[in-house]
Amino acid sequence: MEVLREKVEEEEAAEREEAAERSEKMRPAEVWKEETPMTQEMLRDLEKKLSEMEIPTPADPLTFPKDTIDISMLPQSYKTNSPKEELMLQVADNFSRQYSHLCPDRMPLFLHPLNECEVPKFVSTTIRPTLMPYPDLYNWDSCAQFVSDFLTMVPLPDPLKPKVKKEEKPPPKKYAIKPPRDLTSRFEQEQEAKRQEEIRAHEEKLRREAEERLLEATKMKPDPLHGLRVHSWVLVLSGKREVPETFFIDALSGRSYSPQDDHFLGIESLWNHKNYWVNMQDCWNYCKDLVFDLGDPVRWEYMLLGTDKPYLSLTEEDDDDLNDEDDVEALGKEDEDKSFDMPPSWVQQIEITPEEFETRCPNGKKVLHYQRAQLEKWAPYLNPNGLVCRLTTYEDLEYTKVLEIKEWYQNRGDMLELRHINKSTGLIIDYFKPGHPQALRVHTYKSMEPEMDRVMEFYEVARVDGLIKREETPNTMTEYYQGRPDFLAYRHIIFGPRVKKLPLNSTDSNPRPPVKITERFYRNPEKPADDDVAERVFLTTEERIQLRYHCRSDHITSNKREFLRRTEVDSKGNKIIMTPDMCISFEVEPMEHTKKLLYQYETMMQLKNEEKLSKHQAWESELEVLEILKLLEEEEEAHTLTISIYDTKRNEKSKEYREAMERVMHEEHLRQMEAQLDYLAPFLAQLPPGEKLMRWQAMRLKDECLSDFKQRLIDKANLIQARFEKETQELQKKQQWYQENQVALSPEDEDLYLSYCSQAMFRIRILEQRLNRHKELAPLKYLALEEKLHKDPRLAELLKVFG
Repeated sequence: MEVLREKVEEEEAAEREEAAERSEKMRPAEVWKEETPMTQEMLRDLEKKLSEMEIPTPADPLTFPKDTIDISMLPQSYKTNSPKEELMLQVADNFSRQYSHLCPDRMPLFLHPLNECEVPKFVSTTIRPTLMPYPDLYNWDSCAQFVSDFLTMVPLPDPLKPKVKKEEKPPPKKYAIKPPRDLTSRFEQEQEAKRQEEIRAHEEKLRREAEERLLEATKMKPDPLHGLRVHSWVLVLSGKREVPETFFIDALSGRSYSPQDDHFLGIESLWNHKNYWVNMQDCWNYCKDLVFDLGDPVRWEYMLLGTDKPYLSLTEEDDDDLNDEDDVEALGKEDEDKSFDMPPSWVQQIEITPEEFETRCPNGKKVLHYQRAQLEKWAPYLNPNGLVCRLTTYEDLEYTKVLEIKEWYQNRGDMLELRHINKSTGLIIDYFKPGHPQALRVHTYKSMEPEMDRVMEFYEVARVDGLIKREETPNTMTEYYQGRPDFLAYRHIIFGPRVKKLPLNSTDSNPRPPVKITERFYRNPEKPADDDVAERVFLTTEERIQLRYHCRSDHITSNKREFLRRTEVDSKGNKIIMTPDMCISFEVEPMEHTKKLLYQYETMMQLKNEEKLSKHQAWESELEVLEILKLLEEEEEAHTLTISIYDTKRNEKSKEYREAMERVMHEEHLRQMEAQLDYLAPFLAQLPPGEKLMRWQAMRLKDECLSDFKQRLIDKANLIQARFEKETQELQKKQQWYQENQVALSPEDEDLYLSYCSQAMFRIRILEQRLNRHKELAPLKYLALEEKLHKDPRLAELLKVFG
């Protein structure tokens, strides 16, 4: 340390001598200056030009407002400098003076800014190497130590496209139907095409004009401070930890950038927790041509020696020369003599609590502004409705006219995940995660009032009826199904006006009457196509039922059938019999059994029952829509958020359950402690209180305790033996009674006897096992009590004499 101080003093003395020599040399120049007026005029012009130039001055040192940082809570290392740090600052000042003298046209070095307590600190001491996520990171602020995890987005390969099997064309038919003639006018078609082309050209012109206006409005103005700003980034050098190439990381956003990026105009200096390097390369081509070999003193001027700096990249010949042991030892000794120990970091270790980590940003909210868009982010559970992100898109650049809003939610009890609001059309789309009580997946609507335009999509796997989507309008309802056992695929219902006007909240008590119900079915492979219904239509007001069957593969049309429903009795009360005019059918290949009235009658009766079932299902669909709307409104008002069982801070139920379990365990422990009674208490109560035990009294207490325990063991064995003999005698008496009255017994009495014998044998077997077990454990218990008495602190000292 003393050697370094002497070197610093010698360098300062040399600088003072050089300054004196320069002042002496300036004297003849001044005389020459007076003797040459031409030179004086040139110097005045140069001085005038220089005075007109604006030289950017470095910004003021970074300071922190005292009202935002409580410096009283900071450790002493923030407020003062150790002797080693003071020496480091002197070395840094000396290096800065030499740099300013050799490079007067470059900006001053950023070496020792002021910290929170306005104390100068060397930049390398602001880094804690234990928190460095990479081995070669260089930064100027301790906050940059905590850098977000760098994620490299690797483009995934395109999915393999499945091979599409080409359909084999059927052989040409001998006879084909001629297509109808085209009777449209070519002139009208040409005029229509010309008109559409003009419309498209006009729209394209308007679009180009709008784009030009947008480009003109968003055109960036020239930046007067371009190239004058200084920003600190994190540099990750290649070579270690399988880092293939050097790249930068923005310490504030965590994004990575290549040195080839145009964001970087140049590099002034680099530093880590061991050394400081100044870039001596020309940055005319930004950072694209920079060589990041910090061991090259020509390109990077280092500040300290002997701090494990990266070695210069060597050729094979130079590498062979350095293999000489003598040279390596000599080099090591030289570095050892000139080495300087960097002071330890003065900053505290960054500690982030779970609560602070969950907020993700100051106060848990962050707002980002983009061109015609605004992005808002919140921490989970910060908003009572579970809102965590909102993206608002605007029509203009002034953020006044809203086009659409997208809101993302988390931890919602109703499983709401995303809400898309289109302000221009008023359309709202809600997206739900799996787990909704009604298996709702997407809800598209404009109003939450019933019997309005809306579309509901469901998770069909979670529904028993296989409903996929339900579309509703004020007068219609359309449902789509999949995976049903009856092969139903589609149901369209047209409602008529209500008979009596009631408030909207009583729609379940006065449903709308269905006027027309159309149902379509998938193909049932177990039925022939001629008997498999593809579509059926119930015209309730017209009392008609229309059927259309599936088309066979070798036919060009399908069978159709229509039933005309009539009242079952006429005006005189006579029952109406099925007549041929009540069924109108078209069959490609007529069959005999379909023409019979019995078959038509049975089919019509079955269709009547299915019509009633379809009406009932339509009514249930209306009720389900009302129930879903009511549930959504209740959930929107309640804002119930789900909390994980592992979140002990917010989960009150889990906390109460844990406290209840701890209370129960404590009570159980107290009961166990109470159950362990003092086995000597009954015998010690016979002695006078406060009297000290004698040896013969201790021996007597031990014998009485053992004899009492032995007697209790015998009494327990006698009790079990007595119960065993009692059960055996009762069973023998019952068996003797059965032998005497066996002939006159009824089946019920025999069942009762057998049941009694089974239960008696079970009790006898249990008593026998308990008796045998008691005989095995009684001696062991006696010996255990005897050992316990010998170890009892009240008798141990007195019983040792008799041992």
